[in-house]
Amino acid sequence: MRHGDKIKNLSRTASHRKALLSNLASQLIVHKRIVTTLAKAKALRVYVEPLITKTKKNASKEEIMHNHRVVFSYLNDKDAVKELFTVVAPKIAARPGGYTRILKLGARLGDNAETAMIELVDFNDVYTKGTAKTAAPAKKTRRAGGGKKKANAPEAAADSTETTEEPAK
Repeated sequence: MRHGDKIKNLSRTASHRKALLSNLASQLIVHKRIVTTLAKAKALRVYVEPLITKTKKNASKEEIMHNHRVVFSYLNDKDAVKELFTVVAPKIAARPGGYTRILKLGARLGDNAETAMIELVDFNDVYTKGTAKTAAPAKKTRRAGGGKKKANAPEAAADSTETTEEPAK
């Protein structure tokens, strides 16, 4: 039984799992999306989202340096840490959480393992451009419909006067 066991072990020792997640996280940050197994993608999401959150908490210079060091201790890759703090952090600054998205891709041919693509949400052009186009024209409206009646009132009044005059003759 696995009562209360929250860590997904991925059938690996602790050191192997730490190295695996560190490498997957640094590749995700550098490439913005990777394809892996579904179990690894779910474990990676739990590993990388707190690291991305640390990039947002910038109060003082000491805290910034501390967060750089903490993230580097998890990733062990200077390029990935630099990319995370300079490119990813400004783009996700307004997002309150949920920085990654997992899309299931189906079974792998060789061993029938369930594969998935994990990606950083704000770096997918298909989703972000599509939602930006639909979200920009949307305006706050009251569903009462009173604005439509007032806007069309002169036209409706003109139409109604014309139609009422004809039957009166």
